Amino acid sequence: MTSKVYVALRVKATPERAFQAFVEEIDQWWRPSPLFQTTPRAPGRLAFDGGEGGRLTETLASGKVFEIGRILVWRPPTRLVFSWRQASFPPDLTTEVEVAFQAMGTETRVSVEHRGFTRVPAESAARHGFPDQVLQMRLADWWRAQLASLDVRVTGA
Repeated sequence: MTSKVYVALRVKATPERAFQAFVEEIDQWWRPSPLFQTTPRAPGRLAFDGGEGGRLTETLASGKVFEIGRILVWRPPTRLVFSWRQASFPPDLTTEVEVAFQAMGTETRVSVEHRGFTRVPAESAARHGFPDQVLQMRLADWWRAQLASLDVRVTGA
């Protein structure tokens, strides 16, 4: 996976708290986007299920569960890696998300690297007709917004 988007943000929390909020409270801070929705249906509730080998899922209002990806690395409170796929991806395609939590004094630097999104075929609905550079800029903007929402969750602001 050669293409990647990298974003980082400092949150006012320990790495333990930031990791906990990221995985255990994702349904509280995650903000769906029409550009990067996992299924063509109304957004559901995201949840991490278990540690390494577990899953990231979205449970829809109907009760149907869509598996977004598998947890590849589970190293609380410093590192999390999981595969990522949207329903509109070709069946054999996944991308990869790596999240790192690094103590920086009284804050934690949370970084997200999303790899392989430009491997999604040009004709896929997941790309919305965007060329690689525009797609990656939109993906970076979306992850920045996600981290900002995580920051609000951990600080209670």
